[in-house]
Amino acid sequence: MEPGITVEDLPQTQATAYQTQQYGGKVALVLGAGNVSSIGPMDILYKLFVEDQVVLFKTNPVNAYLGSLIEESFRALLEPGFLRVVHGGAVEGAYLCNHPGIDEIHITGSDKTFDAIVFGPGPEGAARKAEHKPLLTRRVTGELGNVSPVIVVPGPWSASDIAYQSEHLVTMLTNNAGFNCNATRVIIDHASWAQRDQLLQQMRQVLTRIPPRAAYYPGAQERHQTFVAEHPEAEQFGTPTNGQLPWTLIAGVDPGNAEDVCFTTEVFCSLFAETPIEAANVPEYIDRAVAFANEHLWGTLNATIIVHPKSLKDPAIAAAIERAVSDLRYGTVGVNYWAGAGFALSVTTWGAFPGHDIANIQSGTGVVHNSLMFSRPQKSVLRGPFRSIPTPPWFVTRGKMARKLFPKLTEFEAAPYPLKVPELMWLAIGG
Repeated sequence: MEPGITVEDLPQTQATAYQTQQYGGKVALVLGAGNVSSIGPMDILYKLFVEDQVVLFKTNPVNAYLGSLIEESFRALLEPGFLRVVHGGAVEGAYLCNHPGIDEIHITGSDKTFDAIVFGPGPEGAARKAEHKPLLTRRVTGELGNVSPVIVVPGPWSASDIAYQSEHLVTMLTNNAGFNCNATRVIIDHASWAQRDQLLQQMRQVLTRIPPRAAYYPGAQERHQTFVAEHPEAEQFGTPTNGQLPWTLIAGVDPGNAEDVCFTTEVFCSLFAETPIEAANVPEYIDRAVAFANEHLWGTLNATIIVHPKSLKDPAIAAAIERAVSDLRYGTVGVNYWAGAGFALSVTTWGAFPGHDIANIQSGTGVVHNSLMFSRPQKSVLRGPFRSIPTPPWFVTRGKMARKLFPKLTEFEAAPYPLKVPELMWLAIGG
C-alpha cells in the first residue's frame, strides 16, 4: 500500500465507490488496446464494478474484430445500457475524448497517445505539455508500457537451472510475438558472474528454435530497424518471411550510457537487450541493479527478479532481495515469477508505480484489475519457486502441450465439473 496506510486502514480504502451516500454517476470512455484480447474486457469490468461507472468502449483498429465477441460476452450489460461498444481510429477516438458526455477516460497504449489526448497533437500540444497546461482537464488514467527489467541474481545455478531460466527469460519476450508492455526488454546481469555467458548462450539456443512471428503491430518494423541501426552488433535469430521480424538480442549494452535507446525507449517488438552491472559482491550488485532500473530505464510498470533458493540462504543476499522488492519503483514486482503474470491474475493491481505527473507520464497513472478494490495501492508483489514443476505450459517451447491444455482449461472455466480436473492435471504435466 501507499505510505501511511496501515492494516487497520485497509477496509476504508476498499470499494470506495460504494461507500459514498450520494453518487451522480459517470460515463467512462475506455480506449481498447490492440495487442492482447483480454485487456479491453478487464478494463471494462474495472470501470463498471470497481469505479461504478458506465462504459463506452472503443475497440482498437488492430483488433476491432473483438467488438462482436465482447458484445456477445457482455450482453447482460449491453441490454440495460451499462455498456456500449463502438469502433474507429484516431479521428473517432479524438471526437469521443472531447465529447461533453464523457466524464473520464482510460487508455491502454503509448505515452504519445496519452499526451495527444491530454495536451493535444502536434507542436501546439507539445507547447502545452511544456507549459503544463492540459487541453483536457477531465480525469485520464492509463497503462502506457515499460522498458521492463529482469534482474538476474548470481548463484550456484546448475546446467538444468540455466536451461530452465533461459527458457523463462525468452518466454518473457516471445509471448505474443513480443507485443506486450510487460515483455522483457533489459536483462540485468552481474558483470563478473561466472555463468553469465552460459546463460546468454543458452538463451541464444532457445531463440534459434523459435520460429519468427508476424510483426502485426503497427510500427514494429521501423522500431526494430531503429534499434538495430544503433546497435549493429545485435544478434538476430530465425529467417523471417514477409511481415515477420527475427528474434533479436543486444547483449553487453553499456550501462554507463544512460541515453542508449535500449534504456530510454520501449521497442515493442521481438527485441530485448542485456546489460552487465559491475559490483564487488552480490548484495552490492542487487542494490546497484535496483538503482539502475529505477534511475535509467524508462517506465515503472513491472520488474522481475530471478534468484536461486541457495542464494537466499545467505542473510546478506536475502536482505538485499527484500530491499529490492521494497525499493523498486514499479507497479508489479515478481520474484522468480515473470511480473507480467500479475497482469493475468486480475486479483492483483496492474498499473504504473504511483506518482507520475501528466507532463512525464511514462507508464501511466491509475490501476486496473484489482478485484479486491483497493484505492491506495503502491505495488503488487508476486513470489514463486525458482523452478516450477512441471514446467509451466506457457513456456515458449511447450507449445504442443499448450495447444492441448488451454482449450480444455477454457472449457472447464465455462462449465466447471470435478471430473474434468484429472484430464487437466494430466495435460499440465505433459500428457
